[in-house]
Amino acid sequence: MAKTIKDPDQHKQRMQAIKSHVDKRIAKAQEDKGTFVLLTGNGKGKSSSALGMVARALGHGMKVGVVQFLKGEWNTGEIDFFKQQENVQWEIMPAGFTWETQNRESDIISSMQAWKKAEIMLTDPSIDLVVLDELTYLLHYEYLNEDDVLKALMQRPDYQHLVVTGRGASDPLIELADTVSEIKEIKHAFKRGIKAQKGLEF
Repeated sequence: MAKTIKDPDQHKQRMQAIKSHVDKRIAKAQEDKGTFVLLTGNGKGKSSSALGMVARALGHGMKVGVVQFLKGEWNTGEIDFFKQQENVQWEIMPAGFTWETQNRESDIISSMQAWKKAEIMLTDPSIDLVVLDELTYLLHYEYLNEDDVLKALMQRPDYQHLVVTGRGASDPLIELADTVSEIKEIKHAFKRGIKAQKGLEF
């Protein structure tokens, strides 16, 4: 699912920029800096893990920004809970899952609207943690320009933590991240005919 750049010069330029950014961060490894965590893979638990970090940050009195891409109007327990917390800014992409809308043009518009909110968070030094849930899908389907996204991630405030989730993370995104975890699916209840359960999936 990872997207690659076919033009070798463009690919080289992108990877050189990422390498330079990563090398600088490694050289400063003893300093207290914002960390980029990427949660990918086909298994269940990526968003749940990210929201666990939201709870952890709030427990320390930190300010958090969350943008959920592809969730649409699907109401979940975590949204109801976290929206009640004063230190959380929670944004949801206007449309639902792409296989529900079945309209690429509409999906791109919705993606851009949600991304603009994410960009604001990524430039706000008062936000300690930003979570971009399911962002990888928008890059894979090319609803967003990946170079623009990568640039915004690299230019965020030095002390701002970032968590990105979603299947099929691209190689540049993996290279840029400080910590990458791939969640592997062994079994899933849905494949055994068990519907999504309140408190576990929503």
